Amino acid sequence: MKTIAVLVAMLIGALVQAQAEKSGNISATVPNVIGTEGNVKFGLYSEDTFMKAAPEYSVMAEIQDGKAIANFENIPQGTYALLVMHDKNDNGKMDFDASGIPTENYGSSGTGMSYGPPSWDHSKFEFKGEQKELEIRF
Repeated sequence: MKTIAVLVAMLIGALVQAQAEKSGNISATVPNVIGTEGNVKFGLYSEDTFMKAAPEYSVMAEIQDGKAIANFENIPQGTYALLVMHDKNDNGKMDFDASGIPTENYGSSGTGMSYGPPSWDHSKFEFKGEQKELEIRF
């Protein structure tokens, strides 16, 4: 009887651990990149780092035929937001004009683009740890 109880406990523990460690891939495409200079930077953020710190995961993509594609692999399930920018001059940061308006195109995941900086509430999405494909337009 003890052996059966131990085996059941081990099975339940393995199932809980497998569920907790579920991960997958996220593919993101920007189909409307204007120009071929520079590259496109993709950053995958949690709520804690969104617009405050470096992303948890990042990919830099080349521009080919007006399109940039990023693949994030082995991403744990959770709630994320994706921010994307066209770094035309390859300086690794968003550039602004004298009045504070961005001079490089950007976009975020979510239901649409609003005026002003992206917000967590409009950009976030649930990732269940399998395969997710996103399209982000500048």
